[in-house]
Amino acid sequence: MARRTPSLGGFVPKAVAALTVVALAAGAYAFWPRHETVRVTGEFSRAVGLFPGSDVRILGVQVGQVKDVTPKGDKVEVVFEYDAKYKVPAQAQAAVVAPSLVSDRYVQLFPAYTGGPVMKDHAQIGLDRTAVPVELDRISTSLDDLLVALGPTGANKDGALQAALDTGARNLDGQGQKIHDTNHDLSLALQTLSGGRNDLFGTVKNLQTFTSMLATNDSQVRRLNADLASVSTQLDAERDDLAAALKNLAVALSEVSSFVHDNRASLTTNIGQLASVTGTVAKQRDALAETLTDAPVAISNLQNAYNPKSGTLDTRANLNENLKLQTLLCNLITASGQPPSVCTTVAGVLKPVTDLLDKLKGLGVVLPTNLLSAIPRSQGGTGPEATTAGAPAPTTPAVQLRGADPTLGGLLEGDR
Repeated sequence: MARRTPSLGGFVPKAVAALTVVALAAGAYAFWPRHETVRVTGEFSRAVGLFPGSDVRILGVQVGQVKDVTPKGDKVEVVFEYDAKYKVPAQAQAAVVAPSLVSDRYVQLFPAYTGGPVMKDHAQIGLDRTAVPVELDRISTSLDDLLVALGPTGANKDGALQAALDTGARNLDGQGQKIHDTNHDLSLALQTLSGGRNDLFGTVKNLQTFTSMLATNDSQVRRLNADLASVSTQLDAERDDLAAALKNLAVALSEVSSFVHDNRASLTTNIGQLASVTGTVAKQRDALAETLTDAPVAISNLQNAYNPKSGTLDTRANLNENLKLQTLLCNLITASGQPPSVCTTVAGVLKPVTDLLDKLKGLGVVLPTNLLSAIPRSQGGTGPEATTAGAPAPTTPAVQLRGADPTLGGLLEGDR
């Protein structure tokens, strides 16, 4: 009996079909568009009305769903996801929002993203960044507690609340207009503060800057306070002396006031004259400055010119020998404002003197130029002008006139 070889004609098409299906499924899985999500865990103090499947919203727009709500001790852990294409700030907050009393609640993420770091996957939002609405039963419970506290078993047990209400009613009776005006004025004041809030905030900012500066310079401020304390201590120790000084000052001021009152007219006159003097000095300030510059030299020269032996001032006139005496005197007279006719009179008076001087010059007599310091020697004729021993006596008597030694040593130390 011959054996039958199995045919592969039917198996190959089935295998190819299976591989094709697997390849298509893998490609679909790889290239099928998927929406990535960001998973966040938030901690809330309560989660009333919040269930898996509740919405997660940003600015009221649904972006995800709540995945799990799990109580853990004194808090509730809520796990939710939102689409990764929506950016949420890394430090965003979460709040449970109740649109109405009976509708489902949702988780609101805020604030909206405007820039900066974004929230990462598996981020945590702690209790300090979550909020839940106040429940109606809590409000009613609080109101009930308030009414009980104010009721007959509470504050009004002895009628105190009723008495307070009666007193308030009597005091406010007929005061409605005043209360209205007060509220209106208060509103205007608040509006004024609101209008000047920039200035108010600027003042607060400046105060903050000032206090920061004081804090920065704390050591200098402490040193200043210590110095002020030292000064205060010293003044306290010398308060008796200060009191006496102030008392004497008060007496002096009183005397000055009396003096000024009694001599007002004289003081007015003197002040006016002083103003005139100071005005003149101000006008002559250039001449005064020159005087102050030249006066020390002039005084020194005057001291050097004084002769204590004879009690005279010895000086060198140093007159120009070619200048006639009449011309010199005429120039002085004209400079002093006298009329030119005075020059003629003086020339007539001096004519005999000038004639005598001309004759002396003709005889060969040398006249001294320092006439103001000329002092006659003794009648004995001894001195530099006397004739040399053994020399013949001159036929013409010499005029015994003594002039100052032309040297500085002779002027200061010579024989007087």
